[in-house]
Amino acid sequence: MSKGPAELAEHRGAHVNWRVFGVSCAVILGFSAWAMLAPDQARGTMHRTVTWIAVNLGWFYVLTVTLVILFVLWVAFSREGSVRLGPDHSRPQYNLFTWVAMLFAAGVGIDMLFYSVTGPVTQYMVPVSAEPQSVEATRDAVVWTMFHYGITGWSMYALLGMAMGYFAYRWGMPLSIRAALYPLLGKRVRGLTGDLIDIFALIGTVFGVATSMGIGVVLLNVGFAWLFGLQEGLALQVALVVVAVVMTVAATTSGVDKGIRLVSELNLWCAGAMMLYILVTGETAFLLNAMVANIGRFIGTLPQRTMETFAYAPGGAEWMGGWTLFFWAFWLAWGPFVGLFLARISRGRTLREFVIAAITAPVLCDFIIVSIFGNSALFEVLHGNTAFAELAMTEPEQGWYALLEGFPGAAFLIGLATLSGLLFYLTSANSGAMVMSNFSSSIPKPAQDGAKWLRIFWAVVTAVLTIAMLVAGGVTTMEYATLIFALPVTVVAYLVMASFSKVLRMERAEREGQVIRRRSAAAHGGQVPEKTWRQRLAQLRAYPSQKVVAQFLEEVVRPALSDVAEEFREQGYDARFTTTTVTPTGIPEHTLVIDKADHRDFHYQVAAVEAPVPALGARPMSRGDDVFYKVEVFTQTGTEGYDLMGLTRQQVISDVLDRYEAHLAFLRYSHEHDYASVLTPAEPHEPDRAPAVPTVADDVERIEE
Repeated sequence: MSKGPAELAEHRGAHVNWRVFGVSCAVILGFSAWAMLAPDQARGTMHRTVTWIAVNLGWFYVLTVTLVILFVLWVAFSREGSVRLGPDHSRPQYNLFTWVAMLFAAGVGIDMLFYSVTGPVTQYMVPVSAEPQSVEATRDAVVWTMFHYGITGWSMYALLGMAMGYFAYRWGMPLSIRAALYPLLGKRVRGLTGDLIDIFALIGTVFGVATSMGIGVVLLNVGFAWLFGLQEGLALQVALVVVAVVMTVAATTSGVDKGIRLVSELNLWCAGAMMLYILVTGETAFLLNAMVANIGRFIGTLPQRTMETFAYAPGGAEWMGGWTLFFWAFWLAWGPFVGLFLARISRGRTLREFVIAAITAPVLCDFIIVSIFGNSALFEVLHGNTAFAELAMTEPEQGWYALLEGFPGAAFLIGLATLSGLLFYLTSANSGAMVMSNFSSSIPKPAQDGAKWLRIFWAVVTAVLTIAMLVAGGVTTMEYATLIFALPVTVVAYLVMASFSKVLRMERAEREGQVIRRRSAAAHGGQVPEKTWRQRLAQLRAYPSQKVVAQFLEEVVRPALSDVAEEFREQGYDARFTTTTVTPTGIPEHTLVIDKADHRDFHYQVAAVEAPVPALGARPMSRGDDVFYKVEVFTQTGTEGYDLMGLTRQQVISDVLDRYEAHLAFLRYSHEHDYASVLTPAEPHEPDRAPAVPTVADDVERIEE
């Protein structure tokens, strides 16, 4: 793992990956031209392909998403759930509300508003496994839509997001899917194999975003016509696509921190206001009772629904292709896109926090929206409005606005709903263009994004694809294309699970190795150097200044690490000692690295860390001027949480050896518990040959002689 950043490094800096860019463009533009020049042929071919997939591969989609759910839950509740997306000392960049708002806005498109009415009404009028318009159909009508927008999709986002974020922020690799497969494929991810993975991810992302945009313009087309008296049709839909491109171009200079962040928060507030208005002015008691019943039924039937393929139901394959399989494909297509975006905004979160937040907070928002809209629509149908039911099934965009027209103050509500839909639409277009530019580039640093011109280019290409699918048949054609082009992403999901499980075993091995050599616990594992009672007493009220710490590092730490490095080299080790100046503190930091060949290098870094002076008695604590500095030890995965200040040179040397012993114990444990995989088989070992990893006793004895 420690060699990953070097093997994946692009010394040219951020640049376009022309192979990924060219192949993806050819596929997408070729499909767009085919759809526009021969729309009937394109629609028919895709219909036959989708039918074949639904009949023959429906089980594969169902099995894939089930395994993804189980995997992310296993990660969250395992001991490795406390591992951070970054060094152990890293903390989140965004507050909880902003983070959840960005999770929600990025992962949910305007399509949810579209299906929140037509879905429940259709499942009530023509259910797949119940009598039409029966009590059983009523109970399941909204729950099916909640299921399609439930934890399944967000589990896919969580899988890809935590994998990409882990490798980028904890190990300094590029923020990409190919980096997440490094433990499985090694440096091959830099070549054709990695490019192929990025091509699959990029094409799936473009089709997923284009589908959401296409559904969005079909819906917003009705809203703008209602509000401003415009003519509904393809011309207005194309104009809305152009608006999305223009807004994306305008947002290219704002980035995540400004543009997407502000639109995400505004989006959440608008959606909340719309839900509250409908809840208060509609059938409040019925909506609240139904929401509780829906959530309870969803939880109680989740395992059964997750594995359901309707193998015994007449027309089950057709229903699966039009509903469940389409949504699973939709989530899979959006997985790389949203996963990268979530990783981009989640540095410092623990794996447990990331997964639990991703499959609860946005899902709860989804449930509220789907339940309120769906049950409002069902209330109309249950009270005899069959004309509305027919409209909601045959022309869902008209049915959605027809529902809003029935509320008091319809003009205000339709305006608010259209604004909310527009924000959903623009957020997906903007963040989608950003992620597409990243997938088609080689970017060494996680904080960087693709070139601005590339983001604009992909916004235009997505718009062209959206228009092509609208010409070829509208929403139905988009559903077909999404289900087809999401199929390769399932392979990526399996590879990511295999790769991430391998690296989590490494994290477990490191912790077990530390326990083996531990005498007293440090904050993040390992052992704390022992101090005399006089040193401990002197440190109780000592708050060293920048000058004092710099002097300690120069006079004690630097000579100690230099001596150890020299002794390691004399013993035949490949030892490197370096000194660099850190910008935030201006105090040099010292690093000792022992190369372990094919295993993880030993990394011992000493750096000054600024901290506020704690309040003692009536003394106030000020973050600005009233600060002191600690001298902390860092490994490759972050701070070890203890202070070296006040130690002697010999004590520092002893601490280096203690940590080296712990590192050898980790290597030994990792070697003994390594498992082979299909792609990374274990190296054969000769019975009469010693293990590749040196024993702790032999290695340490050589140093201490």
